[in-house]
Amino acid sequence: MHGFLWVLHKDHHDHSNAGPLERNDLFFVIFALPAIALFFFGARAGFNYLFYIGLGITLYGMAYFFVHDIFIHQRAKVLTHTKHPYLLSIRRAHKQHHKHLGKEDGECFGFLWVPIRYFKMYFNKK
Repeated sequence: MHGFLWVLHKDHHDHSNAGPLERNDLFFVIFALPAIALFFFGARAGFNYLFYIGLGITLYGMAYFFVHDIFIHQRAKVLTHTKHPYLLSIRRAHKQHHKHLGKEDGECFGFLWVPIRYFKMYFNKK
């Protein structure tokens, strides 16, 4: 997303699109199409490894949607007042990731496994 596909991901960082959807949302289609194909061909071949690769892509996409779009970016207002240290760590790491508006020098936010310094910010509170 921060490489050759930056053209799709850029509006997610600079918020240049005023509508409810971003070009970044096309990544769901980009990943859904091969997953659908893998489901189809894997099921036709007796539920072989292709089916399970498609399932893995789908499960990752669902996790990404719920964690990134719903929880972190609050496209749906859920867990808005969480006090859970792990969830707060994920949000903080992603906020640091978005601090950089360009594709260079961005910080990896880890998605579900964030750098330990973000955990320390919330788990060590007394």
